Amino acid sequence: MDVLPVSGALGAEIRGVDVRSLDRGQIAEVRDQLHDYEVIFFRGARLGPEEHVAVAESFGEVAVFPLSRLRGATEPTLQVISDGPESPPEADYWHTDVTWAAEPPKYALLHAEVVPERGGDTLWASMTAAYEALSPTMQRLLAGLDVVHDCESFIEGMRRKGATFDTELLAGRLREAFPPVRHPLVRTHPETGRHALFLGGRFMRRIDGMSEEESGALLGLLARHIDDPRFHCRWRWQPGDLAVWDERSTNHRSAADHFPQVRVVRRVEITGDRPFFKTVA
Repeated sequence: MDVLPVSGALGAEIRGVDVRSLDRGQIAEVRDQLHDYEVIFFRGARLGPEEHVAVAESFGEVAVFPLSRLRGATEPTLQVISDGPESPPEADYWHTDVTWAAEPPKYALLHAEVVPERGGDTLWASMTAAYEALSPTMQRLLAGLDVVHDCESFIEGMRRKGATFDTELLAGRLREAFPPVRHPLVRTHPETGRHALFLGGRFMRRIDGMSEEESGALLGLLARHIDDPRFHCRWRWQPGDLAVWDERSTNHRSAADHFPQVRVVRRVEITGDRPFFKTVA
């Protein structure tokens, strides 16, 4: 197995293994590399949908996406995300996925189907590196703070794609199934023990116990902080590439610079657990 770092803060390309047929030892090694580098890439994996799910199962329980579950799905969900002239890209902002759930995903696996001729890269940011770059005073301030997350921006995204009776019905069911939830602003990684900022982008409503002005000022400062390129890596997709990232220690965004060219990717997520913060002894 060859591991080629792609930036200073995070990210590595894995070569020399067939991701379709990893043995137990290779799976453990790949997972270790994922925890070290936070996002890993397999160039030219070229996985079909069933292979995509099978590879994901080596990382844990494949999740049923909440919206799919509300529609009656019980099997692991492959989400196809298509950007083009009729569906402008909506993920060009820093976030980690589904933080409006009490137990957000652990990992995500994204497979490139259709790649535009120009643009359309995906960027990741290390929330571990971003946390560790803060002053000890700021780290102490953030420790123990909780942020309220909700699904309202997700619902707005559904509406932008075309509000229907079904959309409004699902919106009500989403709010009922996923009421606002509190997550720590700094979370402890259960495998590595390292601390990372836990930022959900538009899913964050406010810091619990703060006024709107105080919360906005602090979250705005952190948003500007993680925009620093020293925390980032960027992947230029080729058809068939596979990216696997740790949702617990990264943020990501999809560059919208390809619009209106078509970009199609396929994603599956791994069931996670409740975020927590634990002080280091």
